[in-house]
Parts: sequence; structure tokens; C-alpha cells
Amino acid sequence: MAVESLRGAYGQTLLRLGRENPDLVVLDADLAKSTQTQVFAREFPGRFIDMGLAEQDMVSTAAGIALTGKTVFASSFCAFLIGRVFDQVRQSVCYNRANVKLVGTHAGLGVGEDGATHQALEDVALARALPGLTVIVPADAIETARAVEFAAATPGPFFIRLTRNNLLTLFGPEHRFELGKAPVLRDGGDITLVAMGAMVEKALAASELLAAEKVAAAVIDFSSLQPLDGDVLLRYARQTGHILTVEDHSVRGGLGGACAEFLAQHAPVPMALMGMDNQFGRSGKPEDLYAHFRLTAADIAAAGRRLLSRP
Repeated sequence: MAVESLRGAYGQTLLRLGRENPDLVVLDADLAKSTQTQVFAREFPGRFIDMGLAEQDMVSTAAGIALTGKTVFASSFCAFLIGRVFDQVRQSVCYNRANVKLVGTHAGLGVGEDGATHQALEDVALARALPGLTVIVPADAIETARAVEFAAATPGPFFIRLTRNNLLTLFGPEHRFELGKAPVLRDGGDITLVAMGAMVEKALAASELLAAEKVAAAVIDFSSLQPLDGDVLLRYARQTGHILTVEDHSVRGGLGGACAEFLAQHAPVPMALMGMDNQFGRSGKPEDLYAHFRLTAADIAAAGRRLLSRP
């Protein structure tokens, strides 16, 4: 399978959408090269604003422009786009139901050598707490492009979380993003691996390791995190009786928390949550960091075995 940049897919999709929609406006916070909004800026300088190192102003400005009838994309690193700007996202974007699409790049441990200050591991928890904010965490470049297209065509606030590291291409060009629907990438009857973003490819690799041991692991891509696909989660909780969530994010308030909240109310089953827990990241190459924090395919398979062995 090919390895592609989610940021690159975002930039190219913005460019195409900008050609189709003259009311599409893009803002960035002095990171256009890194977020890949620079490709839009080069072709549409009159519809692009670099706000500089002023994320709070960027989000407030984005909300104001959106309230004039425009569709606005605002981008920065995830660590800054939600954490530094929570009040503006809450008050200016979500409370007003402004048509602003917040696209954060450089999420999680995949940021690598930039270290703990830049590794957003709490952003999904913050975003999930806000009423009316749709939260999407794509698993590959194709799903990124489809999610951006969907967000551009759908009124209201969105937060789309992208990685810095390139990811395996898991979907074909015909893939359609459906809000509130989680694609089942592999069926299984023994345990369900629920993952988002960079962890989806690792969950698939873990399912191969488990298959070699005659353990049938289902793998589900929860790219649509808010709203959550409760139907598929409920079906697989009943089908396999064991749910293991995996995320490049804190387990507190992230994917694991979302699934646990739902299943506690509808179908309690044995669960385990993999991710960061009450800790910051650190500087290092992404794959070394995933190994250090035990988020590799082998670690996921081992956690699955432990979950299945519970009395």
C-alpha cells in the first residue's frame, strides 16, 4: 500500500474546492507551509489571510467572516488550534454556529522531534466537550480529502484532526465519508479493535498478528468521532464481547472515553483503552515514540490477548 501525506491531501482538496466555490476563504497562523494551505494561498491570495502568530485572532476573524455568509477554513497545529484558542472556539464559533472548519495538523506523537509542547494529546477531549462541534479524525489521505469535501458542503463548525506523519492509504478513490458512520475495515468475532487516525493502520497490523494465533479481530475506523457511530459500536460489542480502543491521544476524553461513555449506557462489555494516560509526550522519531509509549501493532495485539484472558 502507498504512504501519503494527509496534509498534502488537505491542501490539494482546498485548492480544488477554492476553484469551485468563490465564497471559500482560508486563514492560517504563520504555518501555511506546514499545514499545506500555501497551495490555496498561491492561487487565491485575495481569499487567504495569514494571521501570523495570533491563533485567537485567527479564529475570531474566521467566525466573523463566516457570519457574512462565507465558508471559512482556519488551520494551525492541533496543539495551538484548540488548546490555545478554546475560548474563541467556544464563544465565537460554536455558540454562534459559525460556518468555520478548524483543521489542525501535527496531532499526537506523530509530531516527533518537536516534542511535548507541540504534541497535541488533549485536543480531541477539548473539542468533544463543545456543543455542536463535529469532530473528524481521518485515517488516511483519501479519507482526509473526503472529510474536507464533506465539511465544506455542510454548514456549521467542524474540527478535523490530521497527522504530520504520512500514513498508509487504506481506502480506494471511490471511498465516501459518511458523518456518524464508522467503516468496518476487518470483520471478526473474538475482539473488536476500535481506532482513529494514525492508529488505524497499526490496529490492522495487530489484527494480522492476532489472526496468526487464530484470534479473529474486527477493526473499525472511528474517523467520525462526534457524532459517534453507536450502531456499529453496539453491534460489535455484542458480536465480540470485547472492545479495545487505540488512539494517538489521551485516553481521558478521547476515543476510548467516547466509546466507554456510550457502552456504559447501552451494552457494558470488557474494555481496554490504549493511548496516553496522564502524561505528556517527548521528543523523538514517531515510530520510536510509539514504541516507547507502547502503541505499536505488537503492543496492540498484546493488549488484545490480555483483554481476552480476563476472567
